[in-house]
Parts: sequence; C-alpha cells; structure tokens
Amino acid sequence: MDSRRGKRLTPEARKLAVSVKQYFDQTEVEPYIPSVNRTADALGIGVATVKRIMADYNRDPNLLDEPAKKRGRPVHAINISNLEAVRAYIRTANKEGRHITLADVQEFLEEEYGEGSFHKATLARTLDRWGFEFGKGTRSQHLKEKDHVLAARRRYLREKKDNRVDETSSETQRPEVYLDESYVNKNHSNDFTWFYGEDGPWLQKPTGKGECLIILNAITSNGWVPGAKLVFKSTRKTGDYHGQMNWELFKKWFTEMLIPNIPQRSLIIMDNAPYHNVLSVHSPPTAQSSKIKIRDWLERNKVYCRDDCLKPELVEVLRKLAPEPIYAIDELAAEHGHRVLRTPPYHPELQPIETCWGVVKNHIAKHCDFTMKNLIKQLESGFRKVTNKTCTKLVQKIREIEDEFWVADMKLDAQ
Repeated sequence: MDSRRGKRLTPEARKLAVSVKQYFDQTEVEPYIPSVNRTADALGIGVATVKRIMADYNRDPNLLDEPAKKRGRPVHAINISNLEAVRAYIRTANKEGRHITLADVQEFLEEEYGEGSFHKATLARTLDRWGFEFGKGTRSQHLKEKDHVLAARRRYLREKKDNRVDETSSETQRPEVYLDESYVNKNHSNDFTWFYGEDGPWLQKPTGKGECLIILNAITSNGWVPGAKLVFKSTRKTGDYHGQMNWELFKKWFTEMLIPNIPQRSLIIMDNAPYHNVLSVHSPPTAQSSKIKIRDWLERNKVYCRDDCLKPELVEVLRKLAPEPIYAIDELAAEHGHRVLRTPPYHPELQPIETCWGVVKNHIAKHCDFTMKNLIKQLESGFRKVTNKTCTKLVQKIREIEDEFWVADMKLDAQ
C-alpha cells in the first residue's frame, strides 16, 4: 500500500483499513499489541490515521466514500516567481487608467498560472510585502507601487545609467559585478515524469527536502567570477539559507574570495539581505537601533532631548537630522577602490545571477538521484552550464529591463 506521508488516502484504502482493523480485533497475538497499532504497521500508515478512519466509519460508514479532505494549514504563500508578472500587469493597468482591485489580480494569476485558490487577504498581504498599495489614483482607487519602492528603484536605475559609457554602448565605466547567495537541497528534483498509465509512476522520491548546500558566487558580463564560488553544507534542518548566513561569514567570503578576483574599481551589486546591511561603527543610528544609541548620537551632534522622551520621539528627531546609514561592507569595498550598489527591494528581475541559479538548479533537478555525492557532482556540472555567453546575454537583458522601467516610471509620473 502506497502510504507516502502527506498523501491523501483513497476511499478504497480507507475501506481496506477498516477491514484490516476489524480482522485484527478478532485475533489475538502474544505479546499483546493493540489492533490499531497492528493495522498501522500492516498498511504502513500512522496510528492517528487509522483512528481517524475508524472514527469516521463508526459515525457513518458512508463517510469512507467521500473524497478525503485536505489536512494541515491552507496554502498561505504566493510564489515570488510571479512578482515580475504581477508588477507588469498592475503597471500596465495604471498606465491605461484602468481600475484594478485584488479580484483583478487574483483572476490574472488564475488565468496565467493556475494560481488563485488563496484568500484575498493573503493576496493583499503579499502585495503589501512586495511594495504595492491600494490608494487613490487620478480617477479612482487602484493598486499601485508604494512611493518608497519607486524612489529606491529610481535611485538604483540612475546609478546604473550613470555607470554606462553611453546609451548605445554595452561598456560601463566601472565593471559591474553581481553577487548573490542561494541554496539547493539533496532531494531537489523534477516532480513530473512520463509513465505508462496502467503501471503508474515507478519513481520513488524520498520525503522531505534532504540535506542542504548553501552557495555564494558572483558574475560579471564575462561569466562567473573566478575563485569566488563558496559551497558549504547547512547545519540546520529547518528554515532557508538566510538563517545560516551571517555578517562574519559574508565578510570573510567578500574579503578573501570576491575582492581579490574582481576587476579594479568594480561596481558591486547586491540585494538587501540583513548581513549585507550591517551598520559601520561610523554610521549614525537607525530607527532599529537602541534608545541609548540614538540619544547618544543626538547629544554628540548638539541635539539635546528631555529625559522623559520616549524612543518614538527620539526616532522622529533622528529621521529629520541623521544622514544616510553607512554600511560596513560599503566601507570595506571602498578601501579596495570598489563601490557597492543595492537593488531596490523585491526586484529579482534586476539581478541576472538569479537566472544563473535557475540554470544550475534545473540541471540538478534533471540529474537527481537523492544522494549528497551526486548533488555535489551535478552542482559542478550545473555551474558549467552557465557560460560566458550566457552571462553576456543576461546582463544585456537586464539593461533592457532597466530602460523599460526608466521610461515607464516617467510616463506614470506624468499622469
């Protein structure tokens, strides 16, 4: 009996469980083992499952013929891979002056990707996290991007455009280096396979994701940065790779494996992961800093506050006076003649290395045999799939996306 954990039992399987349980009720073994445990062992299912089936049967035998209900918590996450398409859909509607609501976005996801089974409140929280808001437009209320996201993107695009030699050339004043972290699990494989209908699929996949490898690397338009690849095994069985990363590990990799291998005066482009944004000792405090640090900074800058001021009051004053924060990694890069630029929040489409990770992981999924030895082997093969030509095309594609954002933002701003 196929009883892989998490798989819902068919009505036939539940009826079989009742029959086996009733048979064991009439037989005795030494030493004594409860019939529910013997049934679970015989069928390869959990004791709780057997008890639940028997409870349904005793309440109403017809319940066994009903399709099994999904157990566990309902789907609550919307795949971030849809972010780029959702942003394009909302921006197109904004430019055309069309009224757009959560129902419109949900219908779009259902038609395009078959994803629409989530609650509207889940979609609302996701859009808020992705930087959208439901606000008053020129004609009516509609979904739009938050101002701070637009401002961050504009600043980023301005620096990228200023780094170009000219609009027609692919050359840049500073060589551009894109860095990122990712991970891959031992059981990372394709979920679908061809099989003969009467036989069913023979592929047996282990439960769970398995052990995890964490990867750090960087690319330029000429391919992977030589000597910058770092791969290590995660020591945690839960959570994503961000929980394994920290400032000390990132700093060591940045200093010893990235800096020595990139061109002089590079523009290093990264996202806003917490370990990328550790404050320098020379930085003014932020709203997340302790009350004591904020007060000390204000007093050092001749701004004296009453002793009974609450932290929110000090933060108000800080936001009016404090310059931009200084990050430790920016100082470290500057010491070697480089400059750091951060992508705006929730803009994976502006990072070409994200596509490189996709190429590597797709290769691993196609050649998975659920062993760590093979995972390491296929990881190396996957990296070779990302050629210099691949990176050149990806960086060029990113430049086209940047230009599209630049023009589209100007048109939306003029409305």
